[in-house]
Amino acid sequence: MAAPTINLGIDEATRKEIAAGLSRLLADTYTLYLQTHNFHWNVTGPMFSTLHLMFETQYTELALAVDLVAERIRSLGFPAPATYSEYAKLSSIKETAGVPKAEEMIKLLVEGQEAVVRTARSIFPMVDEAHDEPTADLLTQRMQLHEKNAWMLRSLLE
Repeated sequence: MAAPTINLGIDEATRKEIAAGLSRLLADTYTLYLQTHNFHWNVTGPMFSTLHLMFETQYTELALAVDLVAERIRSLGFPAPATYSEYAKLSSIKETAGVPKAEEMIKLLVEGQEAVVRTARSIFPMVDEAHDEPTADLLTQRMQLHEKNAWMLRSLLE
């Protein structure tokens, strides 16, 4: 049996382009999730308690976010990437080797939060042009949260 045609008012080529952008966002979000969870487990030093709790709050939110992004890709009619190898190819966030000191962890997470914002922002023009309000809403929420997280992390470095 053939799959039913998707008719959301956005042509297939545009939906595919938006899904590709969201796939990059998903890869960035998942990579940041892994990095944040890693730092939660491995942070040490005088700010341990503060950072351990902050990182936990952030990775928990990121775990929920990957589901929202993946489900939006599926709603547009395309498969969501779901392997480490796909994420490594798609993500703008590079893996961190070893266990950095707490201050370096914070700097890396600021960079990661800002990278997710840039990826989300890069998708916006095509989403706006397609009048894809559900995706625009998702992107707005993601950018708002990641900008706030970056600010909170940066504040720890002042």
